[in-house]
Amino acid sequence: MAPASPVTFDDVRAAAARLAGVAHRTPVLTSRTLNSLVGTEVFIKCENFQRAGAFKFRGAYNAAAQLPPEQLAKGIAAYSSGNHAQATALAARELGTSAVVLMPEDAPRAKREATAGYGAEIVTYDRYTQDRTALGHALAEERGLALIPPYDHPHVIAGQGTAALELLEDTGPLDALVVPVGGGGLIAGSATAAKALHPVIRVLGVEPEAGDDTKRSLESGVRVTRPVPRTIADGQALPTPGELTFPINQRLVDGIALVSDAEIITAMRFAFERLKIVLEPSGATGLAALLAGRVENLPPRVGVIASGGNIDVERFVELLGS
Repeated sequence: MAPASPVTFDDVRAAAARLAGVAHRTPVLTSRTLNSLVGTEVFIKCENFQRAGAFKFRGAYNAAAQLPPEQLAKGIAAYSSGNHAQATALAARELGTSAVVLMPEDAPRAKREATAGYGAEIVTYDRYTQDRTALGHALAEERGLALIPPYDHPHVIAGQGTAALELLEDTGPLDALVVPVGGGGLIAGSATAAKALHPVIRVLGVEPEAGDDTKRSLESGVRVTRPVPRTIADGQALPTPGELTFPINQRLVDGIALVSDAEIITAMRFAFERLKIVLEPSGATGLAALLAGRVENLPPRVGVIASGGNIDVERFVELLGS
């Protein structure tokens, strides 16, 4: 008998109720040009319009809001390359507490500045030589803070699943759902919601070619650890899938597509020029997979989560100019 999942559809629905009036219900975009290019009807869930600029606010707030008052008063901690950092800082501000966030030294400037702007204290580390999980746990224990990890937490996963829940409520049944994959929290929550609503839906993840740890792990049946990848998709630059997210994704995810940095840039350009939206590299990988033909046998109706839009002007211009 398979072990019970740490996250259920009821958890996702409870998270949606908790987030109502706090998180944005982000829009769903369609484009005849995009449909013509990929040969199917595409519905884009624009989490770049979420508070703090990415889907991460959903999970961070859902987790923080369930802390007991005495722990909330002490503060919360997180580790993140940027989007979860901003989300945790904003969630802490919304709930009247403080946040300390561990961020890599090379985190994008816009993400560091936004995190500080929401009131968080930032502690830096070297992502290529130091273990952020161990550092984050040590920091939280030393200061008596509640640690909210970026994906390996049931309340975080449930919160992220509300993005897919909203998408399917707005579009009706879809044949496939395409989701960017980093640590696996967004796709784990999204697959939990999507498969509960429509059991036959295909849930497909997308990773950068340099960071294919989830694809390799699903193929081998165990979590594979790779060196931290060097990719423009900084939100997906992780060495291994999450401990909690991986078994969920083993059960619910139907496949993983890979995209190159060049294909990600093409998708960012298309989103800007044709959809009139700004996506960061990690936020554009799902769209990139569709535009580059990385998803085979596309069915008639496909949803894709555009997971975030946090990128500064200089970096955006640099990437599109390349």
